[in-house]
Amino acid sequence: MSLKRLPCAVAATLALAGLGLDLGFAGLARAQTTTAQPAAPASTQDTTPPEPPPPPKGQVLFQSHGTPPAATPESEANGRTVLAKPADKPTGPELTDLERSALTFTAYDLDARLVPATSRLAMRVRLTLRNDGTEPLTRLALQISSTLNWETATLVSNAGSKPLDLTQHMLDTDADHSGQANEAIITLPTPLASGRSLTLSLFYSGTIAANGGRLERIGASHEQAIASDWDAISPEGTALRGFGDVLWYPVASPQLFLGDGNQLFNAVGRMKLRESSATIHLRLGIEYTGEPPVAVYFCGRRQPLVALSDSAQTPTAAGSGVATAEFSAEPLGFRMPSLFQVDRPETMLAPLAAPSDVPAAPAVTPSGASSNSSSSSSSSSSSTPALVTPNPGADAANGDPLLAVESTDDGSLPPLTNSTERVAPLLEEWLGPKPLSALTILDHSGQPFEDGPLLVAPIAALAASNSSPALVHSLTHAWVQTGQPWMDEGLAQFFSLLWIEHEQGRDAAVAQLTALMQPVGIAEPAIESGKPEPAGEPLIAATSELYYRRKAAAVWWMLRGIVGDKPLQLALRAWRTRTPGTTTPEQDVLAFEALLEKTGKEPINLHWFFDDWVLHDRGLPDLSITDVTPRLLPAGQGHSAGWLVAVTAHNDGAAAVEVPLTIRSGTFSTTSRMRVAGFGNATARVLVEAPPTEVVLNDGSTPEVRTSTHTREVVTHAQ
Repeated sequence: MSLKRLPCAVAATLALAGLGLDLGFAGLARAQTTTAQPAAPASTQDTTPPEPPPPPKGQVLFQSHGTPPAATPESEANGRTVLAKPADKPTGPELTDLERSALTFTAYDLDARLVPATSRLAMRVRLTLRNDGTEPLTRLALQISSTLNWETATLVSNAGSKPLDLTQHMLDTDADHSGQANEAIITLPTPLASGRSLTLSLFYSGTIAANGGRLERIGASHEQAIASDWDAISPEGTALRGFGDVLWYPVASPQLFLGDGNQLFNAVGRMKLRESSATIHLRLGIEYTGEPPVAVYFCGRRQPLVALSDSAQTPTAAGSGVATAEFSAEPLGFRMPSLFQVDRPETMLAPLAAPSDVPAAPAVTPSGASSNSSSSSSSSSSSTPALVTPNPGADAANGDPLLAVESTDDGSLPPLTNSTERVAPLLEEWLGPKPLSALTILDHSGQPFEDGPLLVAPIAALAASNSSPALVHSLTHAWVQTGQPWMDEGLAQFFSLLWIEHEQGRDAAVAQLTALMQPVGIAEPAIESGKPEPAGEPLIAATSELYYRRKAAAVWWMLRGIVGDKPLQLALRAWRTRTPGTTTPEQDVLAFEALLEKTGKEPINLHWFFDDWVLHDRGLPDLSITDVTPRLLPAGQGHSAGWLVAVTAHNDGAAAVEVPLTIRSGTFSTTSRMRVAGFGNATARVLVEAPPTEVVLNDGSTPEVRTSTHTREVVTHAQ
């Protein structure tokens, strides 16, 4: 798909491939030639209600947390409730961005009923909300997709349930694929004080079909828009991302627009971090006709669907029923809630070779398969999956499968398997022989979406030979699930660079790293000597992929240069399999730093590096060569004649840095490393045998504010 003919705002949006697209897949997205088709619109409802099917015995499919919607006189027609249309404008004083952004969701309890045949969603949700603003709130503003309609709101407390006044109106915002949200204004009986929480029970319903409204209004064609904004409940399946793509669950946010720089993307990152410790629970029912769906992925976790047929005597192909699943309450982690329906069993592919002297271990689960284990409060994937009963299709003789693929494109499975088996040795060498889970790939023709070891993408494009870096990126999430975005996402990008180095050489990998860091250099704050440090984005609290993915990849690349391959490999192997605790992100960083310092042949002090590059954001270094002084050393006892080259460098940036320093002598070269403190000078002295001709400081492997390679010709005079 070419972006050249689109307006800048649209090109930037589609290049990012929607908020769910990991930038490691930009090339994969461009390689696609097909686009998702919009879901069929919901059929018009008959005025005569159909005969309801008999409820299944002995199981609750849809549970209410509050009072049911009450039909008002003006809302009844033919004995059925007719939903009122949202008003054009909210009543009362105009809402402010402070009011909309004051709420933090600390718990979600969702009861969802899906009817794919009509794209319909009915949701009963219980929310626990905290006022993180500075002023009491007398009303709450909550948004859902513009194609959904609010019905009731109830305040839940120890004193009982109290129905609340609710008005609704359309709000322009690109946080939803339609370009609008249906905003409910809920008036509270008493103000919600700053720092206090309350619980609401809400009910809403409507349809969610593929909608490219927000992209079309800024110049994209319908086909381009639907290829990016493919979220829908449809007969072809259910695929829902979340805030920034489609508001299928309630959110509280100011208006956000794609044409306003990175406003929307940054808001998504901030919400992920802000609500990473919120718990989320889902009870799901999906009405089906014919073959029931097999499983569902929610927030990266997998649960099988239990099919309850309306009639056991009806043939399966013509039968109907409800398929149910429940996901226990777990911390949300660094993600937006997402939901994907699986209509056929996943195919297990690419078994790892089992060592001949080691007994075969149980097969790993598909990504996010539920094991009812606890997860980190800031997890970027769900809880680290445990090793469980072997999966269907696992090859016990060869080892655990690396892939769990749902697709009807059987022709792409062999090349995808071959590509996976080709790149897996790199990850095994660096991270150990066994992943924590299989990488699940749901075949989908739209722009790719990633949630830890769950990838929604076109397998035909992923199986192509030029998509190996993207495949390495995703497979890294099968091995690494630390719960820290700068580790999980940064390492995924780092290993993609390592694969490029493996296939194309170091220069190609450094060139790719330089390209990745260009927008980071623009975004990084400028820090002047002697002035307070500006607020940037430390990696441990980063909300933008510019930092937790791109800059983090550069940090891992620099660490590799400082400590070497083997020490970093040993540290990563030990860290990724540790037992998760209740430590803070800062404590985790310090613990990993201490681990890495001890893995080499000799202990090394890395505190300066982690302090400037991970715990704080001190911008990028800005190096220059200020002096080069070569001096001839005559032959002496125990050594031959040579040249001592003194190189002095200055750092105009605040971040300390250690970079390679190369002294070239004709066709020969000598490389060492040189550390320069922030706003400081440093001098390195290097002994070479032949007259030096050129000095190169930094080879592009360490990002800088301006250029990341500095050269100085050297003129020597015989002494």
